[in-house]
Amino acid sequence: MAAQSVKRRKKISMPDVIIHTILILLTICTIFPFYNVVLMSFSDSVAISKQIVYLIPTAFDFSAYSYIFHEPRFLDAFLVTIFVTVVGTFINMLVTLTGAYVLSKSGFPGRKAVMSAILFTMFFNGGLIPFYLTMKSYGLINNLFVMILPVAVNTFYMMICIAFFRTLPAALEESAKIDGANEIQILYKVILPISKPMIATIALFYAVDRWNEWWFGVLFMTDVNLLPLQALLRELLTNYQQLLTSISVSSVVSSSSALQPEMLKMAVLVVSALPIVCLYPFLQKYFTKGVMIGSIKG
Repeated sequence: MAAQSVKRRKKISMPDVIIHTILILLTICTIFPFYNVVLMSFSDSVAISKQIVYLIPTAFDFSAYSYIFHEPRFLDAFLVTIFVTVVGTFINMLVTLTGAYVLSKSGFPGRKAVMSAILFTMFFNGGLIPFYLTMKSYGLINNLFVMILPVAVNTFYMMICIAFFRTLPAALEESAKIDGANEIQILYKVILPISKPMIATIALFYAVDRWNEWWFGVLFMTDVNLLPLQALLRELLTNYQQLLTSISVSSVVSSSSALQPEMLKMAVLVVSALPIVCLYPFLQKYFTKGVMIGSIKG
C-alpha cells in the first residue's frame, strides 16, 4: 500500500503543478470581474460612492434591484424579450438548418448564384432609411416580428452549418433513400439527430442575439409597452439621473439609502445577463460531446 501511494504521488510532476496553477489563476481572473459586478450591484452605497471594492460584502443594499423590478414596464418588457427569444430562435434555426442543408448539396441547381447572393448580404446593405421604409411598408412598425423576421437568418451561422453538413458521410443519406425516405425525412430524422452539438451551439448564438435585441425595439417601437427588456434597461441607464429624482423612484428607494448610479448599472448588467447565462449548463454537454467527436474523427 505504501509503495502504491508513493507511485501515485510521483505522478504529480512539477509541470502539472505549474499548468494547474496557471489555469487556476486564469480562472480567477476570468470569474472575478463577474463577481465584482454582482457584488457592486448590492453593496453598501457608501462603499460604492467611495469606489471601494470588497472581496466579501459587508453590507447589502437592494435598492437598485428594487428600482428595476418596480418599474411598471419591466414585466411587459421581460415577456416581450422572452417571446422574441423563443420564437425568434425557433425561426432562426428553422430557416438556417433547412437552407444550409439544401445549399450543402453540390448538385443543387443555381447553388453558386444563391451562395453569391447570400454572401453579398454580409458586406453590403441598403442603409437605415431604406430598411426602415421597407419595414413600414410591410406593416411591421409596433409589431414584435420586426425583431424576428429581418434577422431570420445569420449568414455567418449558415456558413458554419453548411460546412458541417458537408463533413457528414454521404452513405447516411444514401441508406435513408434506399429505405424510401425523402429529403425532409432525411434532414429531420437522420441528419439533425447526429448534429446536436452543432445545433446546440448555433441555437445558443441565436438565443443570445435575440435576447440582447434592443436596436430594432428602439427603432421600430413607438409603443413603450412593446419595448424589449434590453431597450428598457438602456433607457433606465441613460436617464437614471432624472429618474432618481422623480416621484416614482423616491417611492421605491428610501431617503436613507441613496441609489448610486454604479449600483444601478451593475444591477442592470446582472438582470440582463443572468437568464441567458442559465442556459449554458444545459448546453454544456453538447459542447463537450462535439469536442470529443472531433478528436475521435481527427
